[in-house]
Amino acid sequence: MTESAHAEGNAGERADRAAAGVRVDRAAAGVWSGSWVAERLGVELAGDEALPALLGLALRRNPKRAHLLVSNVLGKHVPQSPSVVYGHGVALGRRVRDLLGAEEAARAVVLGYAETATGLGHCVADGLRPAAYLHSTRRPVAGIARAGGFEESHSHATSHLLLPRDPELLAGDGPLVLVDDEFSTGNTVLNTVRALHERYPRERYVVVALVDTRSPADAGRLDEFAREIGARVDLVTAASGTVRLPPGVLEKGQELVARHEAPPVEPPTEQGGGPGAPPARPGPAGSVARVRLRWPDGLPDGGRHGFTTAHRERLEAALPGMAARIAEALPADARRVLVLGFEELMYAPLRLAHALEETTGAEVRYSTTTRSPVLAVDDPGYAIRTRLVFPAHDDPADGPGERYAYNVAGAGFDAVVAVVDSAADTPALHAPDGLPARLAAHVPHVLLAVVPSYVPGAPRAPHAHERPSMLPEPLRGPAFSSYAPDEVGWLLQDLSDVTLEAPTEEREEAIQRGGAHYAESLPVEYQPSEQYQQLFHAALDTSAARLARAVGAVTEVVLTERSPRPVLVSLARAGTPVGILMRRWAHFRHGLDLPHYAVSIVRGRGIDANALRWLAEHHDPADVVFVDGWTGKGAITRELAAALRDFEDTDGVTGFDPEIAVLADPGSCVRTYGTRDDFLIPSACLNSTVSGLISRTVLRADLVGPHDFHGAKFYRELAGADLSPAFLDAVSARFPDATDAVDAQAKELLSADRAPTWEGWAAVERISEEYGIHDVNLVKPGVGETTRVMLRRVPWKVLARAGAGADLDHVRLLAEQRGVPVEEVDDLPYTCVGLIHPRYTRGATGADGRAVAL
Repeated sequence: MTESAHAEGNAGERADRAAAGVRVDRAAAGVWSGSWVAERLGVELAGDEALPALLGLALRRNPKRAHLLVSNVLGKHVPQSPSVVYGHGVALGRRVRDLLGAEEAARAVVLGYAETATGLGHCVADGLRPAAYLHSTRRPVAGIARAGGFEESHSHATSHLLLPRDPELLAGDGPLVLVDDEFSTGNTVLNTVRALHERYPRERYVVVALVDTRSPADAGRLDEFAREIGARVDLVTAASGTVRLPPGVLEKGQELVARHEAPPVEPPTEQGGGPGAPPARPGPAGSVARVRLRWPDGLPDGGRHGFTTAHRERLEAALPGMAARIAEALPADARRVLVLGFEELMYAPLRLAHALEETTGAEVRYSTTTRSPVLAVDDPGYAIRTRLVFPAHDDPADGPGERYAYNVAGAGFDAVVAVVDSAADTPALHAPDGLPARLAAHVPHVLLAVVPSYVPGAPRAPHAHERPSMLPEPLRGPAFSSYAPDEVGWLLQDLSDVTLEAPTEEREEAIQRGGAHYAESLPVEYQPSEQYQQLFHAALDTSAARLARAVGAVTEVVLTERSPRPVLVSLARAGTPVGILMRRWAHFRHGLDLPHYAVSIVRGRGIDANALRWLAEHHDPADVVFVDGWTGKGAITRELAAALRDFEDTDGVTGFDPEIAVLADPGSCVRTYGTRDDFLIPSACLNSTVSGLISRTVLRADLVGPHDFHGAKFYRELAGADLSPAFLDAVSARFPDATDAVDAQAKELLSADRAPTWEGWAAVERISEEYGIHDVNLVKPGVGETTRVMLRRVPWKVLARAGAGADLDHVRLLAEQRGVPVEEVDDLPYTCVGLIHPRYTRGATGADGRAVAL
């Protein structure tokens, strides 16, 4: 039987037009996309005239079955107009409604099969309205009990779980509608119905598939099974036919796969043109950026735990706004756009693609990634022309493995909108071999949209519903800091009237005795001598151009990889001048006025959770880029990652990326940096007088309550010695001359393997043991960290790389003034390392310079 897919109103007309167009695309001027396999294996597809337009053939990389029927209208392996995909599913749902009648249709529950038919089942439920929907899943969810399961014997991943939020969804006595993409042997459906009927017997089942390709031997099994269980079982399909397989087809198929499987390349088997499209683009990788959807709070991302009529109504109301945000983020000249879903997450990306198609002039196509391993052959008569390979990124229960996106490379897309759920928004997704990077190798623009993973009973964000929003607006200059008000907003509270300073020696003793945390007090502000100030100005003159290049490079990396309009969030206070310079570069080079805030992070105490709540209420967390000045051994990098995990657990807010962008990464602790050289950053030479006259941050229980921002002081009295604007202006003045060098440096960074090696941490552990310190917190590597030791702590020694030059002039001067020995060391991975006096007491007198043991 045949059926022309249609959807409601204009969507139906558009579906018909797009369906006609896809027949031309996939037939490639009369070449059926199953002819390559048919000719070589002797496979025949006989039946309705519609079958060649609906189906192509490919070879599985699967020992259980040789061939794969590739649907042209499902939106899984073949990019297709979303109105065509949606229209076919809705049309099937309408036929089921006509079959059941209005009264029975209102009592029906629709069950779709993972992973291929999760979206199709949703669409059938839409056509059947007002049916509730559930799909099987291969992703276990902690805390959600199984309501059933079954096996799919021929699949590459066989086990299906049923995890409804409400088990009564399966326990009703209304019709159960089971939806799959193809009805081939009937085994999967029989396994499902048998398992469910034993627990939740009912009188009627309806099996729905795009195509019925059962053999004559299998055709009668459904009726026999219905008589066996004493229930009615109907079948609704869009087309029917038979796949005739010659003897030995499995062995022949495996031989063909072995012969045509390309050897591993980088990226693997991705070259070659798509159907009717030019070859994959050569040249530099495209850009990767996030787009904020503003997915409705508490709305399920799909039918894994059930999707009701009320959920559908909420989604329909939100779709226009979400599509508009995607359209706004797309390049103005994007004419051919792919919305790419993620494995079981098919329906949400399909509806977003459908809404985008309805509201933009772009040619929109839709498909999804898959776990299914299929051979790719670049031939018009073969259904899978190209294959992108990337590692699993959602921590699957069956362990790591390859995942695939088919017919994307070489298909001429100007942009791809990759839609994943938040459970899959992991470091593996953003790795150099992850999905966005693979896409960017072939498409100029990649947008990443993240849908919150719905888990029944998971706590909603307390800050949004349970905690009253009492957080104040950010502090700004000139009332707080000497920076201009548009340069940075401080998510801090002003403690300027509180006496917090203590002599350095008293602070060190209290900290090392464990009687106080370093963030509970402030060191007395260092007042530089005239000689030291001259060194600062000389260092700034020498390094301004180098700083400008590093600022430009790290900003370009952020704009390319992290977000086209990032929200810069500096880690106060060392990160704040760098954040301002990055903001200035973005405005200088791209005309962008980026939001910029400064927040407090405290080693051992984490990041200010109230600052995160304020950011989440005012911006998309996915756009937030944390900024710091430099890395030492990476302690703050680890601190931030752990703090964000804790925040997600307590507040239920996802999307904050723990990756810090820094000017210099000598410790090899991050992926986003301007340089990995350990050189003098003049803002490290001073304290508040180069940081907007703001102290380091303070976290003390009697001053900072549970609903307060961390605190800091504004040293207004030091205005006469303030060099903060001079530092920023000196570096910004070098921007025009640095443009070409930044372009080259950014291009090199974007194409390089920037995975952290953590060599700095290893060096610190080695030094800690070699010098008998046995505490990595007392070893401060790098020029910036060594300077901090000299200005704020009780230094014991400075280790300097043999031959280090002017970058250490200010350190040597500080060491001379404080009577600290400077020891030259060969093969030091940093320019210098500062050692804090171990187990310090004011009475420490050890002959070797160390403290007497307490």
